[in-house]
Amino acid sequence: MMRRALSIIMAMAMCLGAGAADGSASGSSEVVRPVMSAYMLRMGSSHLTDTYLTPLKYSGWSMGFGYERMQAMKFDPVRWVMQMRAGIDVDRTHNPSGNAVMWYWGADFSWSMMRRWRMTEGLTVGGGGMASADLGCIYAPRNGNNPASAKASVTVGVTGYAAWTGKVGLVSMTLRYQPSIPVLGAFFAPDYGELYYEIYLGNYSGLAHCAWWKNYFNMKNLLTADIHFGATSLRLGYLGNILSTKVNDVTSNLFTHSFIIGVSGEWLSINRRHGLSNDARIISAIY
Repeated sequence: MMRRALSIIMAMAMCLGAGAADGSASGSSEVVRPVMSAYMLRMGSSHLTDTYLTPLKYSGWSMGFGYERMQAMKFDPVRWVMQMRAGIDVDRTHNPSGNAVMWYWGADFSWSMMRRWRMTEGLTVGGGGMASADLGCIYAPRNGNNPASAKASVTVGVTGYAAWTGKVGLVSMTLRYQPSIPVLGAFFAPDYGELYYEIYLGNYSGLAHCAWWKNYFNMKNLLTADIHFGATSLRLGYLGNILSTKVNDVTSNLFTHSFIIGVSGEWLSINRRHGLSNDARIISAIY
């Protein structure tokens, strides 16, 4: 009986040892996570309303520059990806009669981590959480007493994407759609008629507000087409941005529709001494 038990234990140990050996062999293959980077120019229309400055709606043009970085996560590159986005914008708008100008300057930053699923060959979808920060200012030179309205927010939210890579005729491309929506956070807003000089003198009460969909709504819709030319791609796309806040009897709306043109590509970081091993696994952030 003891001999039979000893034989079973030895057989189990041999199986476990073989499984561990196979696992270490497969795990020993080098995992390479290329960085997908994109540099984008944005041009389009802007529609501004800020009742802190004026009850009128202003419309005009919008220009901006954006940067995007995506990479598979190191702890689980097959299923998880990270994304970092940053941008700056300048809008110039006019009132309905065309005799007054209002400017907007803004900067935004977001970082997200998304779980992804490969649905079919060439089609990937993903979704996850996002943290973002926005800073901006609306400036109306016509207002001599209070010409500026500052904007600042820190939020957490959700984002997701659907990406398809394939050929349209003879052209290889990647199509992607990605919406982003903050859910909860904090944003800056003074009282109606409160001067910034009063804030400078120390009146800080009531400036920070909890951001949720009742008083703060911000949605970005990004649609891109990366047309591949070797290692570098031409990016064409559309970015729609909706920002609406309502607090302290002050309503502020910023709607922009922008056409995107830029360049994108994937870059590998390879050790010059050792190079890329033959069994290396290259895991893209999108495909």
